[in-house]
Amino acid sequence: MENYRKFYTFILSLRYSVKIEGLEILAADGPKLFLPNHVSHIDPQLMTLIIYKYTDFVPLVAERFFHIPVIKFFVRKLNSVKIYEPQNIRKDPGLLDTINTQITEAFQKKKSVLIFPAGQLSLGGIEKIGNKQSVYSIVQNKPNDVKIVGVRITGLWGSIWSRAGNGKRPPFFKTYLLSMLLVFMNLIFFCPKRKITIEFVDITDEAHLSSQEDRQTFNRFLESFYNENGPEKETFVRHLFYLPRL
Repeated sequence: MENYRKFYTFILSLRYSVKIEGLEILAADGPKLFLPNHVSHIDPQLMTLIIYKYTDFVPLVAERFFHIPVIKFFVRKLNSVKIYEPQNIRKDPGLLDTINTQITEAFQKKKSVLIFPAGQLSLGGIEKIGNKQSVYSIVQNKPNDVKIVGVRITGLWGSIWSRAGNGKRPPFFKTYLLSMLLVFMNLIFFCPKRKITIEFVDITDEAHLSSQEDRQTFNRFLESFYNENGPEKETFVRHLFYLPRL
């Protein structure tokens, strides 16, 4: 997997300039629960590459990605935990127990876990957790030695991978193909770069405190963490270096 990571890191570096803050928290020893905001479809790709460099971890991945060509290979290679669609969970409530069991096993093996609390792409530059229960449940049941790391990702609101264009979730496979096409249309090495900041923050104490209240209080805490600086402004980066207005 390390060779795949290096190769794909190079591919993404052609389009994205990533600044990491809180590297000492990411690189610290011990299992962690990583909780990033979810602005675009690029977030999980970047987070996977960055976290994999420093620690062994298990990502929680939406069920549909287990069926996308190529992507499904890497999803399974990482021993990802499958997150089922709401309608499937309603039909089989035992699926939640299965997810929690897999997460518990990962922590027992001193692995970290990556999950996006919102479970969907943000809209309007604001992260909303709503009434989601997955992360609240994980925090309440995790071992004491697991650190909770909040991750703020900025710079992607306005990307073709986000919902900034028309408010709809961009189709993953079509957007992926378009992105690859744009790389070649920019002669590979001349892609205009989007600047991204990924900030890792240890929120263990605050998360524990809010989780002792109720689910709504805990989710509001996460929302306030992600939206600390207010709604993110749209950032547009030209698609082709030789056509500045596009």
